[in-house]
Amino acid sequence: MTVIVTQNNITSPNANVTALTVDTANGLKFPNSGPLSNRNLIINGNFAINQRGGSNTTINTYALDRWRSYGGPMGFTISQQDVLSTLSTSRYAMRFQRTSGNTQTNNTGVVQGIESKNCEGLAGTTLTLSFKARAGADLSSDLDARFFYGTGTDENPVGMTGQTNDGGTDFTLTTSFATYTKTVTVPASTTQISLTFAVTPTGTAGTNDWFEVAEVQVERGSVATPFEHRSYGDELSRCQRYFEIQRCIGWPRSGDNVLIGSIVYKVEKRTTPSATSATKTSGGGSGTVIAFSSSVYGVGVYQTGAAGSVDCVYQVEADSEL
Repeated sequence: MTVIVTQNNITSPNANVTALTVDTANGLKFPNSGPLSNRNLIINGNFAINQRGGSNTTINTYALDRWRSYGGPMGFTISQQDVLSTLSTSRYAMRFQRTSGNTQTNNTGVVQGIESKNCEGLAGTTLTLSFKARAGADLSSDLDARFFYGTGTDENPVGMTGQTNDGGTDFTLTTSFATYTKTVTVPASTTQISLTFAVTPTGTAGTNDWFEVAEVQVERGSVATPFEHRSYGDELSRCQRYFEIQRCIGWPRSGDNVLIGSIVYKVEKRTTPSATSATKTSGGGSGTVIAFSSSVYGVGVYQTGAAGSVDCVYQVEADSEL
């Protein structure tokens, strides 16, 4: 087959062969369609992974995987929303909703901290953020998108050593999804980066005082490329480096501190989990279920108290988040 290569495109005289057209972004040439892999520094930017389930109403805690609340106290709910019928390119968005009737007006929002290992080589470079967003009819504030920079290692994403920020960018949202972008230069001393979305509301919250974000992407360079759609399994595995729910089967035995089960994590954790909890979801036996000897690889489980007559299912949650 003969192909003709021009400065920007690859074409073929064969009418049955589709031409490959090429765009230039960030000094690199790339196909303007098809997969463009491993560009997105954000994990769960399509908000498909929600291992904790449900919604979150507590400040400074994690909600959908890799995203946590931060800021001043305020009544709010963070939830996963099915938006496929209106967005079409992705099924889920993350909604941050101020509680109807709430009068608190603190700056509050969501943040994702990027692990220091994934920030290596970013100091002094240009990064571009792109995302889709929309507002509820009662949203009383612009949406502030902001990068925070730190000089520590894997610290609290809004409490890093030497923390600075880019000053923020206010985006005025409409009630329909639209795409927004911003480009920043990372300070030369940076070893850790966080991305935040926040609002500073006014007045009393109405029924639809909320914003939704979807298809969040942070990539090297000054041009936003199409959102990187990773498989569900790939995204889940990336999330499980930081948080994982696992189950095992064991048999309660008389006496305390007797091993009844062990779990090998599906994904090696970022660090030894700071919090590892165990509960019994079904089966016999009495007493308290305890997780012990947790490591980046797995954890043991025992149950205090009397033995049971049937096997039990134990659930373990391991948290290695920033």
